[in-house]
Amino acid sequence: MAMSPAPSHGGHHLAPTFGGTVISHAASQRTPRRRRTGVVLAVLGAVVICVACIGTQWGANVAYDDARESFRDAVVQTATSQNELEQDMAALMAMTDAASTIAAADTGTLMDPGAKEVLAAALTDAADAEASTSALLDETLPTAEEKPTWAWELFGEAAELNDEREAASGLRSEFESARTVADDAAETVNDAGTSAILSATDAAGAFEAAHIAARNLDILALRNTAAELAGVEKLDSTVSGTYEQLEAAAAAMLSSEQAEIAEKQGALFEARTQIEAFARGLAPGILLDFDWSAYVNGFGDGDSMGGLATWWYGDPGYATIELSDSVAAHWPGARSQALIAHEVGHAISVKCEGMYDDSNPQSIEAWATAWAISQGFTDIANGTSAYGPPPQELVAVAAGCR
Repeated sequence: MAMSPAPSHGGHHLAPTFGGTVISHAASQRTPRRRRTGVVLAVLGAVVICVACIGTQWGANVAYDDARESFRDAVVQTATSQNELEQDMAALMAMTDAASTIAAADTGTLMDPGAKEVLAAALTDAADAEASTSALLDETLPTAEEKPTWAWELFGEAAELNDEREAASGLRSEFESARTVADDAAETVNDAGTSAILSATDAAGAFEAAHIAARNLDILALRNTAAELAGVEKLDSTVSGTYEQLEAAAAAMLSSEQAEIAEKQGALFEARTQIEAFARGLAPGILLDFDWSAYVNGFGDGDSMGGLATWWYGDPGYATIELSDSVAAHWPGARSQALIAHEVGHAISVKCEGMYDDSNPQSIEAWATAWAISQGFTDIANGTSAYGPPPQELVAVAAGCR
């Protein structure tokens, strides 16, 4: 009989069966839920990996930045030490230049030989210090390159920066050690140089006394230069230049002394030498030059004698006495001595400025005559014959000029 379709209401619709297994609708809905769980886990894993990557990147940046900051600090400190070394080396070279000038200027006239040897040794040691240190000044300090991007690059660069920081710190230690060497060398050179100079200035007085016949201006140059160098504590180009002047003054003294000796040569040499010593003995400490001629002031023939004095006030003052050859020819007669005393009376005015009226020739000659009389020279060649006797009160005043 014909079968009618299954009713569409009031019952359950059964799905087709396969192999006796019924596939229910409820069972078919579980698969999507399992897929969502897998996706969540995948996302969570990705997030974890991303966070880890971000952390690694952040850590790499921090490590790099710290390394770069430490590197920069080390380089700055090293650069400062290098600049200070450069300054110390410049000071050492300036010191050795001055000391070398001083050593080269020495003629063996004034400087103590032992002090000269110490100076030479100090200069040798300083040259060694300069040679061993100069290469350090050419060292190029490292610089940081542009910051990389990726973590592996940052970690690598950080490691290199740390290595270069250590190298810079080591170089700084070398700079500091070199500075100590340079400073010690400069101090040694300075001490040796100043000691050598002071040995020369100390010898200047004895040198002058041994060469009193040198011309006044050469003697004064030696005195003034020695006084300028007395107590010197630090070498520089000014000091070395002044020392060259000291040596030049000593050389000039020797030269002018020889010229003076040559000028006195001849039959009257001994008398002239004795007269000059006699005049200096009358006025100790007064610088006197002497010039000899056949005629002075028109006198010099026969028994006539001529003399002329020129003096310069100052600190110290000095004078030149001109004498005719006849003064030496009649030496050591009383007339010669009296005339010489008169001229010394003029010369000693540099020591007694203000004790008499030096505004006119008459008072000037009266003073010189009075001074000669005050010293016990009574022969009329003391000026009395030419200018007349001076007032007694002037003789008393002149006696106080020593």
